[in-house]
Amino acid sequence: MVRKSVKIFPINDIGDDRSKEKIPENILEIRAFRKWEDGLSGKEVVIAVIDTGCHTNHPDLKGRIIGGYNFSDEGKSDNYEDLNGHGTHTAGIIASSDNNTGIKGIAPHSSILVLKTLDKKGTGTVKSLIKAVNYAVNWRGPNDEKVKVISMSLGIEEDYPELHLAIKNAIGKNISVVASSGNYGDGNFITNEYTYPSYYNEVISVGAITNDDKISSFSNTNSDILLYAPGSNIYSTYLEGRYRRLTGTSMASPHVVGVIALLLEEEELSVAGIRKKLLQNTQTISDGDIIYPVLYLQ
Repeated sequence: MVRKSVKIFPINDIGDDRSKEKIPENILEIRAFRKWEDGLSGKEVVIAVIDTGCHTNHPDLKGRIIGGYNFSDEGKSDNYEDLNGHGTHTAGIIASSDNNTGIKGIAPHSSILVLKTLDKKGTGTVKSLIKAVNYAVNWRGPNDEKVKVISMSLGIEEDYPELHLAIKNAIGKNISVVASSGNYGDGNFITNEYTYPSYYNEVISVGAITNDDKISSFSNTNSDILLYAPGSNIYSTYLEGRYRRLTGTSMASPHVVGVIALLLEEEELSVAGIRKKLLQNTQTISDGDIIYPVLYLQ
């Protein structure tokens, strides 16, 4: 199979951080606590994380995993362990348990369906990606649970109609699809950079901001990006039960995924309703002539 197009975006590895913070600063920045104060934590919301797999025995994640499948060429179908770290990191931002140890994710009682599509090098095939999306749509849990959100911190350079069709099918089944915009930005908001699936109109595309709410110089920018979220120096779960700080739009989009889980627990919403609600939970930032919405819970 051709292995040329599906990959995680290049990230800045800040290094291992063994110090444990209960609530990482990036989660405080988006004010997730506003929803926690209302008793919301993502209960009964299943999120399909299509990535490099997950460290299933991580203390902050092992209680959050409801199932999984390996679509990569790395191991058997029932072995969706993460050998890269990227998938574990994104899952932790979304759903790290509120268990008085390690860190707390945005939706700490949500459930993760681990769909390993990328290998230890962070690469995979379009065919596997399509299979993972379709699996998420058709998956049913032990109590007939269904996936409500698909998270994809990955990208391809070309438009594949079969992938677009699979995503439109997910949207038609009222499953929100969230993807990172990509790390190929040139620091110029006016010029467009894009990757798929984030550039599909149906997808909630997320760009990255710095700690001071500036658009990250690496972040893709284009007119289809719905909103921006923290993507710099993000502290989350990693391999071997550890924690790590990573930077990239791959870290920004899981913030939006976690917030969607909180919103879905709060009320039943359509995919269109989710998009509208997300924009109601943003703060408009002005940087010279540039105006853009940043995730900020009201």
